[in-house]
Amino acid sequence: MSRIDITHAHSLSGDAARQAIDAMAAKLTEKFQVRSSWAGDVLSLNGSGVDGAIKLVPGAVNVVAELSFPVSMMKGMVEDQIKSVLKEKLG
Repeated sequence: MSRIDITHAHSLSGDAARQAIDAMAAKLTEKFQVRSSWAGDVLSLNGSGVDGAIKLVPGAVNVVAELSFPVSMMKGMVEDQIKSVLKEKLG
């Protein structure tokens, strides 16, 4: 298994950041068919080959995911997509 751990700073309010993360989760669902659910300030993501979470912390979000072996072969692409969407949604 391979691990992704990305922290992205932002200057949005908590509610705006949550809305941005919801939009990001929708993109990830579309691209990678993951399911998501909120528990407090943590959005859990899981799907075929991906198990992770997006945690809202003051001034940043932290994305952590474990990738199964087949998905880990595309780790660079997955990381690039996550970083791109974080930049687009959170600035």
